Amino acid sequence: MFKWDEVSKTIGLDRYLIILKHQVLWRLTAGLLAFCASNAVANVAPSSFESELPAMFKDSDMVALAVAVVRDGKVSSIQTFGSLELNKPKPVNQNTRFRIASLSKAFAATVAVQLESERKLSLESPAILSNPSFRLKNKSQANALTLSDVLSHRVSLPPYAYDNLLEANVLPTKILSEMQKVKPICGIGKCYAYQNVAFDMITRAIEAADDQSYASSVSKRVFGPLNMQSASIGQQSLMVDDNWARSYRKRRGQNWNAVSVKPAYYRVPAAGGINASILDMSKWLLAQLGEAPEVLPSTLRSALHAPRVRTRSELKRMRSMPNASDAHYGLAWRIYSYGDASLINHAGSVEGYAAQIAFLPEQRSGIVLITNSNTKAFWQILPSFLDRELGLP
Repeated sequence: MFKWDEVSKTIGLDRYLIILKHQVLWRLTAGLLAFCASNAVANVAPSSFESELPAMFKDSDMVALAVAVVRDGKVSSIQTFGSLELNKPKPVNQNTRFRIASLSKAFAATVAVQLESERKLSLESPAILSNPSFRLKNKSQANALTLSDVLSHRVSLPPYAYDNLLEANVLPTKILSEMQKVKPICGIGKCYAYQNVAFDMITRAIEAADDQSYASSVSKRVFGPLNMQSASIGQQSLMVDDNWARSYRKRRGQNWNAVSVKPAYYRVPAAGGINASILDMSKWLLAQLGEAPEVLPSTLRSALHAPRVRTRSELKRMRSMPNASDAHYGLAWRIYSYGDASLINHAGSVEGYAAQIAFLPEQRSGIVLITNSNTKAFWQILPSFLDRELGLP
């Protein structure tokens, strides 16, 4: 186990205090959630979920929300709520661009497994080959780190290592050399701890293997073939026209405040650099469910969705979903048991934006949720959908 005083030095005091506060809240609410789950009414009709979304949004205090539901290999519904800007009349629509934060990671993993299937890249090759500035305290461990370790967050570093430097506008390649100052929490490949800067080592591996920019690789291999017309990488692409959702934050007891878009996480594009609309993301969800085999054949989906490392600590973050259990991480995807079903999902947030994608492979259903105003209510929508789909409390 790592010590929180070590982590606070690496991720910054503000993020450390937030994580600590959340851990306290998880423990306080765990018993109440379990009691509520055991006394709830089961077998709510799945079709009722979409009809309740307008009321959910009205009660949520979100500025904008976009939701896509997929069932039986096709889009069941796309709904959008709210406006591009607070207190302005122009509504969001199915083509409105949002930042999708860490949902970006699965696009990087997809391109990586495509390149591996073409024998242009090996996920078992050392990450340092394409990232020569990378350093760890133990040089042999740095040399042993593979790209599959990177994509499954088995880098040996504390969680969110040096995100504080990224947010202070230090270049990612410079931060990679600074990793040698961080005390590892385990051996390479031996444990899970979520990363952004270290994860982005896959960006340079893809560029070297595909002989083009990362943005070009993702566009030609994923956005184009899936007809994701609004999807893009980079800050300028988010704002290419007026149809993008501005982001907002609030502190307890205060009103929403606009958040300016900053370049930090666009500098690690594989980790958090993609912008997309809810229509785009519905197509991405269909691909994950096997509806675009020309882009994601079953062999590649199996590689992406296969459990690579157990993530018991993630269950603490899932207290709003008491039916989730047996947590793992694959290649940029989380894998849970949810009731008796398999659940594959991912979530992310950045500068007021928040996004979730989740699907039930056996039931061939799933959902994408995006907002520009991260609230507790946003994170309660997904378990409502899953429990309805599976007839669970």
